[in-house]
Amino acid sequence: MGNESEPKKEPKELSVYVKVGITVFLTFVCCILFFFMILRYEGFASGWNKLMRAASPITIGLVLAYLLTPVMRFCEKGFLPFFEKHSKNKTKAKKRARALSVTCCIIFLLVVIALLIALIVPSLISSVMTLVVTLPGQVRDFVKMLDEGRFGNTEISEILGNFLVTATDYLDNYFQDKILPEIQTYIAQITSGVISVVKTLLNFIIGIIVMTYVLSIMETLQGQAKKIIYAVFKPKYGNVITHTVRKSSEIFGGFITGKLLDSAIIGVICYIVCLILKMPSALLVSVIIGVTNIIPFFGPFIGAIPALLLVVIQSPWHALYLLIFIIVLQQVDGNIIGPKILGNSTGLSSFWVLFSTLVFGGIWGVLGMILGVPVFAVIYYLIGKVVRTALSKKKLPTETAVYVKARGVNLDTNTLRYNKQEEPLAEADTNEKKN
Repeated sequence: MGNESEPKKEPKELSVYVKVGITVFLTFVCCILFFFMILRYEGFASGWNKLMRAASPITIGLVLAYLLTPVMRFCEKGFLPFFEKHSKNKTKAKKRARALSVTCCIIFLLVVIALLIALIVPSLISSVMTLVVTLPGQVRDFVKMLDEGRFGNTEISEILGNFLVTATDYLDNYFQDKILPEIQTYIAQITSGVISVVKTLLNFIIGIIVMTYVLSIMETLQGQAKKIIYAVFKPKYGNVITHTVRKSSEIFGGFITGKLLDSAIIGVICYIVCLILKMPSALLVSVIIGVTNIIPFFGPFIGAIPALLLVVIQSPWHALYLLIFIIVLQQVDGNIIGPKILGNSTGLSSFWVLFSTLVFGGIWGVLGMILGVPVFAVIYYLIGKVVRTALSKKKLPTETAVYVKARGVNLDTNTLRYNKQEEPLAEADTNEKKN
């Protein structure tokens, strides 16, 4: 009886995963169509933008709650034993530990924001003031060197000198003819920008309040979501959906948390090396390199452009040193630091990381470049699950390595066929199973 019931489970399991895979694929397609619908129809886009603006505090709160959940779990794990000893029952102990843990999350968030402001703003102001003070003198020195013929070729010197004079005159005329007459327009735009910043700041404050409530009742929200899933779907579909959501959360959480830690380490290393090399605007350059490193694959190159422009104006030789250092740092991060921290959290090879970054970056811009890898990792996981279930049903091997040189399937024995000299090695099978 046991042998008869076993084959019946496999088709059902395959059917469940096929349906879930199709559902995920259709959902993905609908999201893309929905995105282009927003761009295509102005009236719909206007309504969607209003809805997103109204819901932005909730979105901010949910994102902050998701990012700070590991911090809350860590604090709660430390506080709970203490409160269990000094409380009448476990319910009160859990409530007190959760309240204190949420408070620690808020303090942690505010400290991080304060540190970023304290580090970035003074450095940015200092860099701008340095450029304003030194740039005219550097231009004059360069023109003087051209006039003195230090570059050898007088024709090139004259061309460069004339270009600088023309550019200076153009900027002066542009300021007189364009900037000054429209100064009122620019003031209105600046005022609108200040109002927008104030609104964003207010939304962020409300988002912190939303985050507090979400962290406090996280288990209740999870229970309500599962209750809805099992109310709408059959239990076997509900199990697959909850498992998929749990796996997706693991992939997203592991990737984002690991990438933030990796970027912080890269920023610190960059700052230390910049101090050793006496790099101008060392702190601002390190922040740019660290923040852009969050973007997989292309992040270091994207961050290198503004960092090099910032340094080359002040010291061309230091810009050359910085370029060499960024190339070395990217290699160290890609081959040593990144794999050690992230491990195999996404389960994607380098090709699929590049593929997902390009595709989702093309669709959703910078946000797509950041989130494209974990999103595609979930899709990749679901497709792999469906394929493995289908192969198991047909009693065929599920390891990729054994299919590389396979010539087909022997219909009599239901095994893979190979040329004699191309049979797969046992080591390849073992390594593939581990992966």
